[in-house]
Amino acid sequence: MLNVQVDGEWKQFPKGTRLIDACMKSGSYVPHYCYHPKLSTPGNCRMCLVEMGMPKMTPDRKPILGPDGRPEIGWSPRPAISCATEVSEGMAVRTASPLVEECRKGVMEFLLINHPLDCPICDQAGECRLQEFSVEYGKSDSRFVEEKVKKPKRQDIGPRIVLDDERCIMCSRCIRFMQEVAKDDVLGFVNRGSYTTVTVYPGRTLDNNYSLNTVDICPVGALTSKDFRFSMRVWFLRETKSIDVNCGLGTNILIGSRENTIYRITPRENEAVNSCWMPDSHRLNFHYVNSPERLTEPTVKGRTSTTWKEAVQAAADLIKKDPATTAIIASARMTNEELFLTRRFAQAAGVEKFDVLPRPQKGDGFLISEDGNPNTSGAKLLGLATGKLSEIAAGVASGSIKTLVVLGEDATDCGISEADLAKLDALVATGILGTKTTAAAKVVLPTASWAEKRGSMINIKGRLQRLNQAIPSPGKARDDWEVLRDLTQAVGGSNGIYTIDEVFKQLAAEVAPLNGLTLSKIGDLGVQLTLPS
Repeated sequence: MLNVQVDGEWKQFPKGTRLIDACMKSGSYVPHYCYHPKLSTPGNCRMCLVEMGMPKMTPDRKPILGPDGRPEIGWSPRPAISCATEVSEGMAVRTASPLVEECRKGVMEFLLINHPLDCPICDQAGECRLQEFSVEYGKSDSRFVEEKVKKPKRQDIGPRIVLDDERCIMCSRCIRFMQEVAKDDVLGFVNRGSYTTVTVYPGRTLDNNYSLNTVDICPVGALTSKDFRFSMRVWFLRETKSIDVNCGLGTNILIGSRENTIYRITPRENEAVNSCWMPDSHRLNFHYVNSPERLTEPTVKGRTSTTWKEAVQAAADLIKKDPATTAIIASARMTNEELFLTRRFAQAAGVEKFDVLPRPQKGDGFLISEDGNPNTSGAKLLGLATGKLSEIAAGVASGSIKTLVVLGEDATDCGISEADLAKLDALVATGILGTKTTAAAKVVLPTASWAEKRGSMINIKGRLQRLNQAIPSPGKARDDWEVLRDLTQAVGGSNGIYTIDEVFKQLAAEVAPLNGLTLSKIGDLGVQLTLPS
């Protein structure tokens, strides 16, 4: 550990710590553009200049100590870039001295020389570092009287990205991300001086599945997402911390929504899961949540209209007829709470045949896992992953299974044909969108999507993480746990449960790895569990 003075206070930091990180950890914010904690340091924007000093030394190279017993500092007349400087023993730094303030104003003036003054129409407005720092360090007028350099606008450089080079400040974050993290060296600078622009290499496009991370880390409005561009002002969005459900990793995310509609999803930093990155395929796979084709009303075949109470009772009557010929197909996309209540429901109904649909897929060795289900670990822990899916499919085909309950899945994905579904005496289905299963079902119970509910899941690394509700469910769709609770009461009777927190409390009491936990104790970053092998 090295002793470093930050704005008059002595702190200790490990050897190798970058000076900008030391300042940040000490509570002294240092404005910056090119610096990013997950990327290499080019030191080219010069916005992070600070005043630096080292201990005064005697002729025999011993530090001169002041009245407080600490070294006296000799300050350098030249500022230093804090992002490319590592701390050393006895180093001192000033982050807000007159010299530093003047340097930042000079850097900001140069950055704005050729930058267009179009903040009101820029898609980055509201979360633009250039806009923010110009308020603090910029001038109200410009001394620049020459003609501005005009650079390209609205360049289509990939299937998901638009580039406005006139707004680029040459921080090189996008270039370094593609080289160092995405391992796809497709971006670079061309030309020199004021005419420098960022672009894709000849014959290439920015089509990597991690390309939208460059939009996240771009400090200005140079790189924008085609999907989100001009669709909503960011200051209108409500951000909800949650997790991605497209694969078993459970990337931490922020859901940006307004008036019951999701507009974008961005990654949320969690060193134990996804660092601060996210694949494009996952972040864009949310539009079905806003689909006008969502199931919004409970239905019972043969009835023109029905209430939730009638639909649940109709489903329970079908299930209770013969538990020995009934099977349940659950989903490893369900939360732990829902899987827990599914197990209770099966016990109350006397159903012994149940399983979840596995989703093996090709991972990318980075943030897309080989498991396409977000909660396979939870399904295994709660005993719902039994390996009986093929047996259930064969039973439906042979006629030995006469009643099938399908929770959040399409039975045709489970090896059961539409013709076999037609053979069933009774088919009960839950879900958010119409499928071949809901079309054949006698009772359909509409439920909430992952963005519309609270709950927990366990990722492939055994980390317990929390879903949070970003928007309400459409129409009369209800939370899955409420539907399962009502079905359990209807088929066998049970005590009422009124909140998802109560469900988790009962779950934690019965499942050893969750003992002592609550939904609130999971926190924003999750809890690492020790699961049985």
